[in-house]
Amino acid sequence: MSEAKTVVAPAPSEAELRQGIELMFFAYREFTADPDAILKEYEFGRAHHRAVHFIARHPGMSVAELLGILRITKQSLARVLGELVREGFVMQEQGTADRRRRHLHLTPKGMELWRRLFGAQCARVARAFREAGPDAVAGWRLVQMAMIDPAARDPIAALIEKD
Repeated sequence: MSEAKTVVAPAPSEAELRQGIELMFFAYREFTADPDAILKEYEFGRAHHRAVHFIARHPGMSVAELLGILRITKQSLARVLGELVREGFVMQEQGTADRRRRHLHLTPKGMELWRRLFGAQCARVARAFREAGPDAVAGWRLVQMAMIDPAARDPIAALIEKD
């Protein structure tokens, strides 16, 4: 999945590009609407959602690894993690090899939140995949991967394919 296939196709028109960009904005609005409503219950934002998601998917990841994935400032991540830890959604373990390293895990309360958020988004994506069909889904994945900088594709593919 990491390699975007190079297809020789006619250059898209400005109208097609504009429509594609606008569709992405609208799709993102809908994709985040259900989780935003859930997050509001906790007075959390989208940075909390992203942190909870990646900690759930990669238990034991370090703060530095999460920082690399989210690409937010250390200050922003410290605020988000501080809130998640104080509220009992995330726990930090000191590293055994390097005591300065903190490894992140969701608590049962954090897993419950992640399941709610993930479930809401899974329902929307599953419906879209069913409506679009397998060929469209494969094409959509290729487009998404092609939008990622080439040097980042393999690490991202490895990260998202990890179970």
